Amino acid sequence: MREDPDGELELTSALVPLFVIAKGRALPAENEYEHTTLVTARDDTSAAARTLSPEARTVMDLIADGFLSVAEVSGYTRLPLGIVRILLAQMAEDGLIFVRNPAPRAEQVDRELLNAVLDGLKTRFGA
Repeated sequence: MREDPDGELELTSALVPLFVIAKGRALPAENEYEHTTLVTARDDTSAAARTLSPEARTVMDLIADGFLSVAEVSGYTRLPLGIVRILLAQMAEDGLIFVRNPAPRAEQVDRELLNAVLDGLKTRFGA
């Protein structure tokens, strides 16, 4: 904060509201959600959802009908990805959401094996 010539104080940081939304929490290491992690609301959480912050309630409304990725939730709510991850971590801790981690990337395939299969198909069916 700095003082104006008129004597009024001015807030210069846009991060204050985000800090308030996250309730000062940091993202726990066990909840480092990827962009493609899918989240959805659990069925039996309507009573507990009433005590959520407005931002968390907005997230719950978005994911109530099905799965959305963490990146989609961030886009729809226009909140930074880090804040959305913190909100989701809190909701997961409270048992309000179901989190589905993305499928692991495929292992490196044997290129020689793929070429052998391709050559066999070309020989068998012509190409």
